[in-house]
Amino acid sequence: MSVIGSRVVRKDAVEKVTGRARFASDLFLPGMLRVKVVRSPHPRARITGIDVSGALEVPGVVVALTAADIPGRNCIPVVYEDLLLLAHDEVRFHGEPVAVVGADTEAAAEEGARRVEVRYEALTPVLDPLEAMEDGSPRIYGDDNLFKRWNIRQGDVDEAMTGADLVVENTYRTPYQEHAYLEPQGMLANPTPEGGMELSGSMQCPFYVREGVAVVLGLPLASVRVVQAATGGGFGGKEDVPSIVAGQAALVAVATGRPARLIYTRDEDILSMSKRHPAVIESKYGFSSEGKLVAADVRYVLDSGAYSTLSPVVAWRGTVHSVGPYRCPNVRVETLAVATNKVPCGAYRGFGSPQVLFAAESQMDEAAHRLGLDPLEIRRRNALADGDTTPTGQRLKAEVGLPEAMDKAALSVEWTRRFEPPEDKTGPRRYGLGFSVVHYGVCLGAGGKSLDRAGALVQLMYDGSAIFAVGTTEMGQGMQTVLSQVVAEELGIPYESVKPVAPDTHMVPDSGPTVASRTTVMSGNAVREAAAPIRLALLETAGSLLDVDPDTVTLADGTATAPDGRTMPYERVLARCFEEKRHLASSGWFQSPPTSWNEDTGEGEAYITYAFAANAVEVEVDLETGVVEVLAIHAAHDVGKAINPMGVEGQIEGGSAQGLGYALMEELLYEDGRMLNNQFSTYLIPTSRDVPPIHALIVEHPAEVGPYGAKGFAEQPLMGIAPAVANAVFNATGVRMRELPITPERMWAGLKEK
Repeated sequence: MSVIGSRVVRKDAVEKVTGRARFASDLFLPGMLRVKVVRSPHPRARITGIDVSGALEVPGVVVALTAADIPGRNCIPVVYEDLLLLAHDEVRFHGEPVAVVGADTEAAAEEGARRVEVRYEALTPVLDPLEAMEDGSPRIYGDDNLFKRWNIRQGDVDEAMTGADLVVENTYRTPYQEHAYLEPQGMLANPTPEGGMELSGSMQCPFYVREGVAVVLGLPLASVRVVQAATGGGFGGKEDVPSIVAGQAALVAVATGRPARLIYTRDEDILSMSKRHPAVIESKYGFSSEGKLVAADVRYVLDSGAYSTLSPVVAWRGTVHSVGPYRCPNVRVETLAVATNKVPCGAYRGFGSPQVLFAAESQMDEAAHRLGLDPLEIRRRNALADGDTTPTGQRLKAEVGLPEAMDKAALSVEWTRRFEPPEDKTGPRRYGLGFSVVHYGVCLGAGGKSLDRAGALVQLMYDGSAIFAVGTTEMGQGMQTVLSQVVAEELGIPYESVKPVAPDTHMVPDSGPTVASRTTVMSGNAVREAAAPIRLALLETAGSLLDVDPDTVTLADGTATAPDGRTMPYERVLARCFEEKRHLASSGWFQSPPTSWNEDTGEGEAYITYAFAANAVEVEVDLETGVVEVLAIHAAHDVGKAINPMGVEGQIEGGSAQGLGYALMEELLYEDGRMLNNQFSTYLIPTSRDVPPIHALIVEHPAEVGPYGAKGFAEQPLMGIAPAVANAVFNATGVRMRELPITPERMWAGLKEK
């Protein structure tokens, strides 16, 4: 291959570093209104009245709207249809939108929003997910405050636990995590002359936005067109909630007949947009004396917030991954997505896995210590390999790179030479090594198989350049680059000759969401299928010109080459193609291979393939202050095939940095149901000075389903960092931290308790 596997310059690099890329806040149309949102100051309250007259008295304010003004349904459909565009009778979380104001200027819109008078009757909020399930707790969703329950039932857990030589039982807690994307939420809505609506803005899933706006405005899908603008990061935070932003802008646009732009401030973005679910994980593992995992009993409780949004499928993925990448014949898992009166939680890189994997990898580490085993050795004895069966009963193909990933990470950190048990550590600053392994189900799997498809369009031009369009989006992960490499490889043209087109719901078919690390596999295969008939036309034409069998022609770098070495420049091949009126534009469609799931037992072929990773982390802990400093991260990832190795390394580095924040500092604080720290001055994320050297190690065990063997993996780099840090902290100090983040205060308290 001439392009696949090469290190190429990102397609969007120059326009972004030079400032030419147009993000939502750069979009402008004549007559455009600015939109502001009125939000609830209460976590739970009954709305007894709304008066917008004060807003309309502000000079420049054109309209002030409430739920009563919605022309369609007051609903943003996600998994269920419980999410509201604007609250109408009851507010369910602090920051929930109640009204929108459209004005000629930002200042007028802000003043108008302040002048909207909303009368509330405070109600008792439900704030703790464990208490929410108790008898006597106020009911805010159904009879039990449960959005969804998932189970796995394999073998006889009770009998296996009774016969186990060691039982490790603990409770773990994980916090909210804010996406902290560079660009806050933003959308521009423009009403069309025939009564439709066009939208452009920051998003991951244009087809979600199209559906949400169509429902709110009461329009057919064909009347709503969505084009993605340059998007400054997503990490899951621009999957479902951009439909809310789009709906709010579109409501003002349809009411006034004027374009309307809504850009969230950072404060309101953090206050009201989705987060990673906080979780409580009750975990009980049974081991043989040799360190074999014989039983796992897990209760995984997710604090979903006020609306279900994506919680049912987040909970499903967490269920599948709840025991980690290990063989275990006896498994019982119960996952509960619980409603509370706090900000709704949704997609975040890892999608329900990081929380439960923190527990799983801590359990494995504690078992190793109590059995007198090396933490790496206990993982080697239990890790999934080719042909093994997962806890859901899925037999793995010969594409499991976990053993190699463990070896590479261990070699990079020099584990064998440097690992010492915590009992051997002395001094006020102590060095520690931690290890973790994870797996990641690629694409949507059985939990979202109805959405797992993708379409593509490819067109080759007369001059040898090409364009392509797909329904998945670029949000910084490098999709445009990888798919451009695929087009270049398939058509035999230089990478520089390929130009991606912005996702447009009027141009390509519904390709599902850009989530679940699915774009390389799904859109990559769709692009290959779209390019196939064009490639065939080129081969047939070149074969005719070279007087050889078309199957023997090689296409690369804009040249057709015969078996005897004779070459034909693309200019002549394309000229002949156009003379013969050959069709050099084509569409492609790829749908996921079958998956399965038994909801009663949790058995099934949950995912089409899995990516794997091993992380080794070095830390130093100051025993006097509780400060944990991460010295280095060694991250080995099985990606199937690295289409762009530089992009793979970038994903490993970025995901590891996010995992570091989750491990040590990121924490949203609530008091009486009100968020306290919805600003970057008080919600801390890692800076460049906090991120240590990250050794990105690429492992390639090709997947049968992926283009050229590639597996999607971009969510995986975050998932194993927090448990590796926690395990390194234990190795340094002998203190087992079971709650994230490991702040200096928590670390200091743990040291004092020890």
